[in-house]
Amino acid sequence: MNEPLISVIIPTYNREEPLRDTLTDILKQEYPNFEVIVVDQTAKHEPETQQFLENLAAAGKIKWFRVNWANLPGARNYGVRRAAGEIILFIDDDVQLPAGFLAAHARNYLEKPQVGAVAGRVLDRMKLANSEENFTIDELPPEAMDPGIAWYYIDLVHTVKPQQVLSARGCNMSFRRQVFSEYGLRFDERFKGSAVREESDFCLQFRKTGYIIWYAPEAYLIHLGEETGGCHDISTRSPEYQITLYHNHFFMGFKNLTPYQCIRLFARLFDCQVLGHPPCNKSGSPIKTLARSLFYILGFVKAIATLIQSIWEDGQIYTRLDIENENPSSKSHLYRRY
Repeated sequence: MNEPLISVIIPTYNREEPLRDTLTDILKQEYPNFEVIVVDQTAKHEPETQQFLENLAAAGKIKWFRVNWANLPGARNYGVRRAAGEIILFIDDDVQLPAGFLAAHARNYLEKPQVGAVAGRVLDRMKLANSEENFTIDELPPEAMDPGIAWYYIDLVHTVKPQQVLSARGCNMSFRRQVFSEYGLRFDERFKGSAVREESDFCLQFRKTGYIIWYAPEAYLIHLGEETGGCHDISTRSPEYQITLYHNHFFMGFKNLTPYQCIRLFARLFDCQVLGHPPCNKSGSPIKTLARSLFYILGFVKAIATLIQSIWEDGQIYTRLDIENENPSSKSHLYRRY
């Protein structure tokens, strides 16, 4: 059986040692047919990382692209346009991979023609540390397939049984190439900040293809969850981050859900993120709750503005710049290739 070419796309932003370790892990994979595409949004690396990336690119082990902006969904789209693989696999720049990681993703496509996307298991270091020892889930509850409230029931950390799911986690997800080439799906570049819900939005759009998303716990990785870098282009404690977090939830709902589903999502968002009830488990301080309520309202207003702007703006901000700058007659180039 011929193994399909897998394009591994790694968006990175202000990461140094974790990025080097991630690339070392992926290049150790024994799978015989894969390429590695690094979409680098870091303005200036530490000398050790710079030399490391230059050496890998010169040896043909990675395709290294540098861009002068920071946007996670934009970086995903950028990588897809340069990928040659039959399978497009996204991982974060702070993960550890087992030896059979790529083979586990590929196997699901070869064995299940109805599968258009594979959601891998994420052994999230922070979430595992805060959970009960040896806590596992076999079957996800029916609510995990309800797009209005699924986001509070999908647990791809503790679930151990393969099954159909509604969404994947952005640090470990793959798709058939047809999802992009034939159905024209793109990640929405209006999801900013830490890009919370950008992959959820994409997976809801994915339903149009007729394929299913299959959860494959054997395609697991360890997510280190570094506090800086990655897609954290603004501080998680800043008002801008908080407003953007709510904006992204509201905007995902407006784009993909029925009015009834939106009401359920927004109510759960308020209960969890504002009031701090489980699974968010935030402080119940009146002052903090009031501040979160304000961010919730501002995020809602901002999402309405984004929705109105959608009448003339399709969200492909960085994609459009990239395509324009690919034109040889363009006066300047957005990126440099290595």
